[in-house]
Amino acid sequence: MAVDALDTRILRLLLEQPRTSAREYARLLGIARGTLQARLDRLERDGVITGTGPRLSPAALGHPVLAFVHIEVTQGHLDPVSDALAEVPEIIEAFSITGGGDLMARVVARDAAHLEDVIQRLVQFPGVVRTRTEMALRERVPYRMTGLLRAVEQDVRRKDTGRSRGRSAAPAADGGV
Repeated sequence: MAVDALDTRILRLLLEQPRTSAREYARLLGIARGTLQARLDRLERDGVITGTGPRLSPAALGHPVLAFVHIEVTQGHLDPVSDALAEVPEIIEAFSITGGGDLMARVVARDAAHLEDVIQRLVQFPGVVRTRTEMALRERVPYRMTGLLRAVEQDVRRKDTGRSRGRSAAPAADGGV
């Protein structure tokens, strides 16, 4: 998926001013509302924009304990175990991983006893061999995308600058391919 300079400007506005209207975004960007909507639709269709809802705090919802649970799975059981994990409401994310385990789940709980209950539920799933749990003490770097978006924007600008320099030169004999 390639994004251009306008896409990165749109994405940055969405991150920095998430509660602004599409009409205001278009005005701030100096583009037509239809152009903005077409770009947003494409960015969603291409999987760049994956959601538009608010980010919720598990702690504010009564689940202040955060743990990362590494799950070792019997060969051939990765999909069934993953499906079972999806049914546990305290698991807010899960990933296939390399290294110490096959899956890593981000788990929230009301307290340590609740976390233990969730882990005990996990080890009962057919195919789960063992788990290893690490509790988070404090969030040091919150989820963010703005810095990455700035880096992508710089890459796009460098590529655009290189292309504009290349256009002024005569095309190669083989058609520039």
